[in-house]
Amino acid sequence: MNNGVRAYASTEAAPDLDALVRKHAELVKRIAYHLAGRLPPQVEVEDLIQAGMMGLLEAAQHYSSGRGASFETYAGIRIRGAMLDALRKLDWAPRSVHRKARAAAAALREVEGRSGAEASETDVAAEMGVSLNEYQRIVQDALGCQLLRLNDADDGEDSTLDHLPDNAPGPQGMAMIDALRQAISDAVRELPERERLVLSLYYEHELNLKEIGVVLKVTESRVCQLHGQALLRLKSRLIEWRT
Repeated sequence: MNNGVRAYASTEAAPDLDALVRKHAELVKRIAYHLAGRLPPQVEVEDLIQAGMMGLLEAAQHYSSGRGASFETYAGIRIRGAMLDALRKLDWAPRSVHRKARAAAAALREVEGRSGAEASETDVAAEMGVSLNEYQRIVQDALGCQLLRLNDADDGEDSTLDHLPDNAPGPQGMAMIDALRQAISDAVRELPERERLVLSLYYEHELNLKEIGVVLKVTESRVCQLHGQALLRLKSRLIEWRT
């Protein structure tokens, strides 16, 4: 078969991109609305849909039936990934919120370092010299309703994963990644039971904040505070991975 025939055959075998995108546009919307239900209200679902459509287009361009998965399964992964990538580029909080969050993490670390025990919200608020309500507002604003992004950097700081090798790490890089995963797993296991349960319900079982509130018999706002406190505690305990 000459080059021209091979090229024609390849073209004929390629999927109809427009047809695939049109057929699965509803999948993008389903994923977007499901994800939006677990995010702060300032995140526009239309932005998620736009990012998801780009993920769907990429899926249509790269899909091969030899992958062993249906197109819908493969596309769903790419669509969700594109939405999460778009979310990671957003910054929902001003710099002052990030600064207060770092101060709260430092205070939590100081209290736990001194006492050798888990720091309560009251302990950390006292260390910061603010009221309990103000501390809970800091935690909720900065961390409570966001995705778990321990690799994020604040105000231009290097993120955790900036210290790891790029796309194709060698043996040393893989060892570092495995060590980071283990450190995160250990830190999650050491969280107070209620904070650990909130993370499990939110990230593993994909319940939204309101649903978690029903399970725990607390308000949605309190779930948000517990969520934020858990993330703050994790960031504090994983500080060595950010230096």
